[in-house]
Amino acid sequence: MDPATATINQIPKEIPNHIAIIMDGNGRWAKARGLPRIAGHQKGAEALRSTIQACIDLKINYLTIYAFSSENWKRPSSEVSDLMALLQNYVKNEINEISTNKIKLNFIGERKRLDESVQTTLRDAEHKTKNNKRLTLTVALNYGGQQEILEAVKDLGHDMINGIIKPSDINEEIFKNYLQTSDIPEPDLLIRTSGEQRLSNFLLWQSAYTEFAFTPTLWPDFNRDCLESIIHEYQRRDRRYGGTG
Repeated sequence: MDPATATINQIPKEIPNHIAIIMDGNGRWAKARGLPRIAGHQKGAEALRSTIQACIDLKINYLTIYAFSSENWKRPSSEVSDLMALLQNYVKNEINEISTNKIKLNFIGERKRLDESVQTTLRDAEHKTKNNKRLTLTVALNYGGQQEILEAVKDLGHDMINGIIKPSDINEEIFKNYLQTSDIPEPDLLIRTSGEQRLSNFLLWQSAYTEFAFTPTLWPDFNRDCLESIIHEYQRRDRRYGGTG
């Protein structure tokens, strides 16, 4: 999908309430320029900053990004270390501006495998921004959708054994309360950059009726025009949720 010339004022219909993004293509961006992979991740951080500001301007209430999957540990240890350091520095350096812009930071994923210093940074950022309401930015870190569902099933089973809930009471809404995303709505639109067309274990339960958009743009090149173009295309769709429209 090529960026259109649309501007905010030309967007005629409802803006999606919640956008999720699989930020893909940092490594390929760097390789194409003869740069180390970390340079692609650093440029990707700039694209994220621009995208967050665009979401604020467009009055999008929720943005969820896939920062590091549970499968990304398979990458070279040096790249993993660089990614974790980049993330930690990004949060530390941006936290004051994030708070000033009334952004609420939320992290999902398994934290136990992360270094204690990283865990502390995440907790501090969540605490500092917990009362902000302009935009909820959820960062999926060491996250996997299948693992999230399995953990939810374990917790639900525990509550059933202890008589907290009856099997006959379980429905979609009850189950959603056991997910890490229980306090945010399901995404209206999920964007994946770099041309790949798969979910890669991201928000599997939550994306049951999400609209997907795949763009060949590599994440470091993603910008406001790309986002607005995709939103325009999303607004042309007829979301029927299994009905006839």
